Amino acid sequence: MSHFGSDVREGLTTKPKFLSSKYFYDKHGDELFRKIMELDEYYLTRSEFSIFRNEKQRIQELIAGNQPFRLIELGAGDGAKTMVLLEHFIRNDIDFTFCPIDISSNVLNILEENVRTQLPEVSIEPMVGDYFKILHDIKVENHQRNIVFFLGSNIGNFPQELALSFLGSVAQNLNPKDMMMIGVDLKKDPAVILNAYNDKQGVTSDFNLNLLTRINRELDADFDLSCFKHFPTYNPLTGECISYLISQKDQKVHVRALDLQVQFKRWEPMKMEISRKFDLEDIHQLAEGSGFNVVETLYDKDKLFAESVWEVK
Repeated sequence: MSHFGSDVREGLTTKPKFLSSKYFYDKHGDELFRKIMELDEYYLTRSEFSIFRNEKQRIQELIAGNQPFRLIELGAGDGAKTMVLLEHFIRNDIDFTFCPIDISSNVLNILEENVRTQLPEVSIEPMVGDYFKILHDIKVENHQRNIVFFLGSNIGNFPQELALSFLGSVAQNLNPKDMMMIGVDLKKDPAVILNAYNDKQGVTSDFNLNLLTRINRELDADFDLSCFKHFPTYNPLTGECISYLISQKDQKVHVRALDLQVQFKRWEPMKMEISRKFDLEDIHQLAEGSGFNVVETLYDKDKLFAESVWEVK
């Protein structure tokens, strides 16, 4: 059985039900997420872009040093934000190799093509796969510094314990004094956060429902998308924004490739995604609890988003 199949089985047979958000990104999912990033309500991408544009020289001063380094981006996506820095590094004769990692081969192929076309001077070594597996496969070369990027508030998709475990694994695969830059979405007006995950056009709803389409296609299931409703919530105490798909009626779903029949009750929620928001204290707790020291944290002008630069202890 594929990892996808086993993860879907686990999620649909667990109480409460859940599906892993890492499987949102098939070809159509990639297209939908690009649309999400362009939505008026989705401030995250614009805010992070502004940090890269306005603070690119400071980022270079913090991470580049005077030795060649390997820039490892976890969950690289289409790399649009990173391209701002890659171009800046090339213009300033910085010696580095770009190693983007993503679970989506489709989006990674697009990124590689864009880099080779727009910035042919960049040495690029893409790697397709799951973060955790590839972290174990990365061969750390003692003579080369490593800088890890984990952008887009991807760390917010992990519960606290898993976030600490994941970041601890990153630290263990690096050398002392290697660095990490992590993008974090900041706590703010709850209405602003909820709107970002419940846009008026319904693109975020389509993005979540597309995972059911993928299960139908790849695992021969019969999810009826019209019977599920996208519903996000935000808890300002924990900083957790959680997206659910709600079953609007009693129904049975068959996943034939798994020989699985799943019963949904009317109004039963299925957890699809968690996106945690942070404050400065949270950021320091994450860093120190996983083997890093915070070097500096950079913000956009409205302090909606932050890039925090860490160093391995």
